[in-house]
Amino acid sequence: MMIQLIFDFNKESNIREWVIVDDVVMGGRSSGEISLNEDGHGVFEGEVSLENNGGFSSVRYRTGRIAVKDHSKVVVRLKGDGKEYQFRIKGDTGDEYSYVVPFSTSGKWEEIEIELKDMYPTFRGRKLDMPNFSNDHFEEIAFLIGNKKKEKFKLVIDRIELR
Repeated sequence: MMIQLIFDFNKESNIREWVIVDDVVMGGRSSGEISLNEDGHGVFEGEVSLENNGGFSSVRYRTGRIAVKDHSKVVVRLKGDGKEYQFRIKGDTGDEYSYVVPFSTSGKWEEIEIELKDMYPTFRGRKLDMPNFSNDHFEEIAFLIGNKKKEKFKLVIDRIELR
């Protein structure tokens, strides 16, 4: 099995390219941030607010064009807080829509396996009437929380790979 590293969080990681996109883009009040902890893991944390029709926080990373033809899944080693998140990819950074798969976290370190073919297209929270992901590449990845409730969240990420 060929493994391709997409991003490895460590003490030397440059996380300036990881960009927070919260519901404030639509007038909401959620707030997320990304940082490195003392172990060098990426920490995406904050608070989701439902005020002003808000309700989500996300962090995205433009990977550059990554070919996927030799791979069938993305594997993320992470430690969540027991909440549900979404892993998202964009075939091209200019696409308005993303391909999404929700995943649950256990509160312990775990590997989340996401089959690329299971990722479905959405735009602004609505599933689109289009086929699931079948591109030969992607250019952006993201993590999003938006469970339709006010809540604090914390997702600790070690690494993201294609397998």
